[in-house]
Amino acid sequence: MIVSWNWLQEYVDLPDSLEEVADRLTMTGLNLEGIEPHGDDTAIDLEVTSNRPDCLGHVGVAREIAVAYGLGLRVPEAAVAETTETCADTTSVEIECPDLCPQYHARVLRGVKVGPSPAWLVDRLATVGIGSVNNVVDVTNYVMLECGQPLHAFDFDKLHGGRIVVRRGRDGEKLAAIDHAEYPVTNETCVVADADRPVAIAGVMGGLDTEISDATTNVLIEVADFAPLTVRNTARRLKLFSPSSYRFERGVDQTRLDWASRRCCELILEIAGGQLLTGSVVAGEIPAPPSEPIPLRFARLEKLLGIPVPRAETVSILENLGCGLGELTNEVGQFVPPTWRRDLTREIDLVEEVARLHGYERIPVDATVPLSLSSKTRRDRVRERVESLLVSAGFHEALTLSFVKPSQVALFDPAGIGADAPRTPHSTRGDEDVMRPSLVPSLLHCLVDNERQGSFGVRLFEIAKVFLAADPERPERECEPLHVALVGALPFADLTGIVESLVAAVAPHAVITTRPSGLSTFTEGRGAELWLGDSRLGWVGELDADVTDRLKIRDTITVAELDFVLLEELAELVPHAKPLPQYPAMDRDLNFVLDESVAWSDLEATVRAAAGPLLESVSFGGQYRGKQIPVDKKSYVVQLAYRSPERTLTSDEVDAAQQAVIAACGEQLSAELR
Repeated sequence: MIVSWNWLQEYVDLPDSLEEVADRLTMTGLNLEGIEPHGDDTAIDLEVTSNRPDCLGHVGVAREIAVAYGLGLRVPEAAVAETTETCADTTSVEIECPDLCPQYHARVLRGVKVGPSPAWLVDRLATVGIGSVNNVVDVTNYVMLECGQPLHAFDFDKLHGGRIVVRRGRDGEKLAAIDHAEYPVTNETCVVADADRPVAIAGVMGGLDTEISDATTNVLIEVADFAPLTVRNTARRLKLFSPSSYRFERGVDQTRLDWASRRCCELILEIAGGQLLTGSVVAGEIPAPPSEPIPLRFARLEKLLGIPVPRAETVSILENLGCGLGELTNEVGQFVPPTWRRDLTREIDLVEEVARLHGYERIPVDATVPLSLSSKTRRDRVRERVESLLVSAGFHEALTLSFVKPSQVALFDPAGIGADAPRTPHSTRGDEDVMRPSLVPSLLHCLVDNERQGSFGVRLFEIAKVFLAADPERPERECEPLHVALVGALPFADLTGIVESLVAAVAPHAVITTRPSGLSTFTEGRGAELWLGDSRLGWVGELDADVTDRLKIRDTITVAELDFVLLEELAELVPHAKPLPQYPAMDRDLNFVLDESVAWSDLEATVRAAAGPLLESVSFGGQYRGKQIPVDKKSYVVQLAYRSPERTLTSDEVDAAQQAVIAACGEQLSAELR
């Protein structure tokens, strides 16, 4: 935000030293970017953070100076002389999309003489980097830079029907803007229209057909509150940015639209003459000022800052900032934030205001600030355990953006969101505007970048949010859940084993079951859905060659994506010790021939149920298809370990358990010993 030194003096009696004021503003949060002489004036470039739109006007900056130095603030009254003709009898305003435009104010001036602006107005605008157009347009820019509220002036005689309709754009409509370029509008665009066509892109730029020219005599002044999100999305979609869109994106003071409208008309009457019709036409609802007070415990200031701040000074600072004072005791004050400070919502916000205006430099470097230890959350502890295991398995953690290209979504989309994935247009990364439903595509592109740099065989993982539709069956679950994804050039069996180890490390008693995956991105027969009970944990599989070929990845890649929230729910974070075995185990192998339709999980479940209490573990020993095995059959090797905690087992006991397993598998799965 560039402000004029001479202009600021309209609102506050400035100290003599510009450098001193600039340093004071920096210490209060408006960081000085630069100072540049401009004729007999000086331009001061200040960095205004996105939560302080009140400082995007000279009045807001002057208020900061006034509070910092204990000075008075002068805000113009915006008094106007009106004719007997009523504005409401001349024009009308209709809002068809109140979600995009909560309120709209219109005033009409007749007999205006459009021409060059006076020298003082041209100089003020030039100091802050704005070129002069004509006296009417210059006034709208002046008022915007004065109070931070964007305005627009229409040639009233060029508005069809003499009316304003704020609505959504219609497919196929286009608008020739005042920059002489043509822009398409859609249903997602908020437009200001007359009786039958758009005349402005709401909050962004006005239209060429209704701009103020030397022939203009009747003017309609627009002051509106356009929703920040719709202005932001429109500006980025059209790649069309303006001082107005910059301010609307950050929010305007919704209760000061009428003042801005009157102030604009006051200056036009002074500079360009004419007559102002009585009143204004207002559509929408003017919100009531905030009335809910924020309690501030005065003792809290010293606890957080390490120094005492007198209660009287605290109250004075907050009142000078515009806060209303409610109930006040020795311990607590009740403060209602002003309408231009919507960032003040909590006690800590008030503490910050007092601290910056009391002076950060007054807090000694050795001030004792009491600290209390924080403990790690359950999520933190689960995350640490997962990260530790994956790093020990040779994986490197990656941090990727939440936005991907539509083509990237197609690489791995197990949730089947596809074109329905939410999109958030932004200006910096082109078409990377899809909020990712999976972490895998981002990690695959990291692999591509690594291979371009000559790093092959890289293993990557990431724990981050993905963006999915809410689950109506489980409304308590987040619609932006955490996932953990693994990608790397390693065999399918190896990655499956790593996933099993990960689950065992987090939830030792959880039992993973698998189901064949129908995802086309997996090589046939090398993809599986992973389940923990009735909840799907995720997917693991080897990417089809078509996917890796599209990415030009040389290696065969396997990927896994797991629901981190489910792991967190099932996590057992307190280890339970058990005594080491005192007696030896007895190992046995069984080689079964089964139908192709029988999955390993079915065989494992049958073995566990039939083997009895002496069974210690069941593990996969391998599979075989080929000679000596019928075409529609396969062979599984089952490795079993038996152990008793009380004695050494006999061969007869183990043989009995083995016979029970063989009988159960034959009866339930039609398995035959090979």
